[in-house]
Amino acid sequence: MAKYVYPAVFTPEEKGYSVYFPDLEGCYTCGDDLQDALVMAEDILAFVLYDYETGGKEIPIPTKREDIPLGKGEFTNFIACDTIEYAKMHNSRAVKKTLTIPEWLNEAATRAGVNFSQVLQDALMEKVK
Repeated sequence: MAKYVYPAVFTPEEKGYSVYFPDLEGCYTCGDDLQDALVMAEDILAFVLYDYETGGKEIPIPTKREDIPLGKGEFTNFIACDTIEYAKMHNSRAVKKTLTIPEWLNEAATRAGVNFSQVLQDALMEKVK
């Protein structure tokens, strides 16, 4: 999981904008106005890229902005997203994991009142940053 930046094509509609990402299959959205379209674009970009990551699909290299053909009234804008933040917001369900540690460490940590789950979460967060 990572941070990404992709160009999006914005097309003015009768009410608002439609948005698509030419590099990503099925990555399109719309908004009632430009601000809404930008927010929706970030959300769909994170959703699609997270789906690519978890599904093992290859993440395509973003096309250069100047290489994207535009229709009348269309414009491009770069949209950034963070799939780690997206996963935190949408996948916070607890998952049980089994692990093995030396008996002496287990006893010492138990005596010290260590919260094993919290320590593991903190350590994993450091590793995935």
